[in-house]
Order: sequence, then structure tokens, then C-alpha cells
Amino acid sequence: MKLFAALLCLSLVLAACASKQVAPVSETRSPTVLLETSAAAAASVPTPAVATPEPRPASYTVKKGDTLYSIALDHGQSYRDLAAWNALEDPNKIQVGQQLRVTPATAPAAPEAAPAVAVAKPVTPAPAPEARALNAPAPTPVAQPNNENLKREPRAAKRPYSEETLAAMRRADSAAAHVAAAVEAPKEEPKAEAPAEAKPEAKPASEETVDWAWPAGGKLLNGFVEGTNKGVDIAAKAGEPVQAAAAGKVVYAGSSLRGYGKLVIVKHNAVFLSAYAHNSQLLVKEGQVVQKGQKIAEAGSSDADQTMLHFEIRRQGKPVDPVKYLPGR
Repeated sequence: MKLFAALLCLSLVLAACASKQVAPVSETRSPTVLLETSAAAAASVPTPAVATPEPRPASYTVKKGDTLYSIALDHGQSYRDLAAWNALEDPNKIQVGQQLRVTPATAPAAPEAAPAVAVAKPVTPAPAPEARALNAPAPTPVAQPNNENLKREPRAAKRPYSEETLAAMRRADSAAAHVAAAVEAPKEEPKAEAPAEAKPEAKPASEETVDWAWPAGGKLLNGFVEGTNKGVDIAAKAGEPVQAAAAGKVVYAGSSLRGYGKLVIVKHNAVFLSAYAHNSQLLVKEGQVVQKGQKIAEAGSSDADQTMLHFEIRRQGKPVDPVKYLPGR
């Protein structure tokens, strides 16, 4: 019976031990794990694509009916520039199928130098701080390291034993160790920064912003129709003034562009130019700088069925609706 009772007690003790639950492990993550998780989440977020402006075509193939003047107008350039870029002595002599450069040639970019590689040097760890009793006196401030401070009395010197002497010797040893570490520690060289990534050069805001004005005061006869009417037709009487819609430089003044009669083209910047057609008389010359509102021609009916001013605004050579740029009236 005693043996049976002892076995029963032992079984009860073991069952009680087994029934105890193990304390749950804390789910709190360490700062390192949190940082790695955040970095992985940030890396997984896609970078939004940056819209880039559509580049202009560098060349154009001459088609039947093209002239150097029409090609220049359709690409927002001066016909004199096209002639210079393509070494044309006579602007009137171009052939069907001929390849013409319609943008200025750019010099090849210089090769970029290989980025410097920073060499990491080992850094000597700082000595462990000296442990001292709470009631021990504070250490004496140490002067700036120099050769004289490194010299001290030989350890063999006899001093009377005392607690103050022992503490002073310890402070001297600690100060010497700090000075030696400061003198012998290698200086960390500055890290070489990676070269900045070249970004496409943005156009100045002034090229997209032109101070426009109506070139004539007549009513609107015909509006802009893409593919049919490349500008607007403004009613006018013969001899009425035609004014520059914005400041710029005259890049064409003549009658060599079929369908436009006596025509003036003003280039305002690298983006915009304006055209004034069907004039009876031209009052400006090529290369002349004009101001907004300046009289540049007189209205007429050259190469047209009636007296009117045909006015166009071209953005990078492409016709756009002038009403969207001109002020309300």
C-alpha cells in the first residue's frame, strides 16, 4: 500500500508539472526587423513614371509639292536655318526624296568619368570607460595632446602609498591611453559621392508663355479646323494695319509660299511662331525684331478670294487654335 501511495503521489506531481503553460513569446519585433520590413515595403512600391516631352524629328524627307519655306513653317524653323544646316546654296532647289535636317546638329556629349570608389579603412574602437567608485573624486581635465603631455615620470618613482596617490596614478594611466588613441587613430577619409544622374533639361516657363494680342480688329470669318483651316480668318479692309501678335523676330517676309500670298512669319521663341497671310504690302524685313502691336503689314487679298487676314499660331511647327491663346474680345 505504501508503494502504491508513493507511485500515485509521483504521478500527480508529474501531471501538475505538465499542465503548466509556457509563457508566450513576446511578439514585439526588434527595431532592426522593423527597419528591414519598412525598407522592403518601400522598395516594393512602384516609382511613378515621369512624362517626357516628345522629341522633334531630326530629319524630313521631301515630298511632291514641298518647298523649303513650307518645310520650315511645318517644323517651326527659319528657312535660312534649314538651308544652312543642309548646305543649300539655293533654297528653291530641293528634290523629292531628299533628306533634310530640320533640327540643329548637336555636339556629342563628352564621356563621363568613372565614379571614384571610396576605400573604407578600419576604425580603432575607443577604449572602454574606466570604472570607478561612486565616492571617488572626478577626473582632472586633460589638456590637448602634444609631445610634452606624453612624457611622464617613470613608474619606478617612489611615492608614499595612499588612496589619493593610487587614484591619481589611475587617472594618469587613463588619460595617457585616451591621448595615445587620439593620436594613433586614423582619420576617416571623406566618402566619394556618386555622380548625380543627368536629368533632361526642362524648358523655361517663358517659352510656353507668350503675351499674345489680336493682330487685327475685324470680326472672325472662319475658325480653326484641324486639317482644313490651319488658323483663323479675320475680316479686314484693304490697307488696314496688320500688327504683330507678340514680340519676336521676323524669319520670313515674302510671297514664295503658295496659298499664303504676301506672308510674314514671326518667331517668338524656340516653341512658338505666328504667320500673317494675304497682305497687300509688307512693312518689315527678314531678321528684323518687332514688338507686340507693331504694324508689320497692310491687309489685302493676295492669293485669296477676298480681303482678309489669315492668322496662324504654330507650336513647334504644328498649327494650333489661335483663339485658345489670344485674349478674349
